[in-house]
Amino acid sequence: MSSIIAYCVVSLHDIAYQEVFSLWAVSPLRLGGLKFTTDDVGDVLSISGVALCIYQLFIYPYVEKACGPIVLARITGIISIPLLQSYPFIAMLSGITLYIVISIASILKNIIAVTITTGLFLVQNRVVEQHQRGAANGISMTAMSLFKAIGPAAGGTILTWSQKRMDASFLPGTQMVFFFLNLVEGLGILLMCKPFLGEKKKTNSHELH
Repeated sequence: MSSIIAYCVVSLHDIAYQEVFSLWAVSPLRLGGLKFTTDDVGDVLSISGVALCIYQLFIYPYVEKACGPIVLARITGIISIPLLQSYPFIAMLSGITLYIVISIASILKNIIAVTITTGLFLVQNRVVEQHQRGAANGISMTAMSLFKAIGPAAGGTILTWSQKRMDASFLPGTQMVFFFLNLVEGLGILLMCKPFLGEKKKTNSHELH
């Protein structure tokens, strides 16, 4: 259950980020956006998708074996916080520099997201006996879907609100929406740490409990 709760929180963060990123990228410069066209956003997401496929197929299996799914998820989650908070400052760039930097940032963020969700999914399938896995995955998918239903509306609402406070003294403009995303990410990282979630010793059946 602890891995399912962490999985739901991380899924909420991921779907909210996906909603915010596209809307933020096409927003005008005066609102802290990138003033990208929909084609530009599509290009960035396509590049990220290709890099993500390569990572999942050829890199993640070896890294997961070396570090373990939980440790790897914690490390990448921590890395994602400063990365995500740097997005409003990336918006200050322009031209090809902006395009390259935001593409790299998007690739890293998507790699981090899939690392965490895959790690938690592996844990969920390893912590239960074979005859319980169907029920566990059913509960996980149902709960995750509920959280994902909340994400787009919440992310879009906070982005709209943040763009109305461009002159605020504390976290002005879109810095606020990425701060809120990091709060959710931070909660997800906390839920992946002991005593909420931890790997126990393997049993004779070589499963995690």
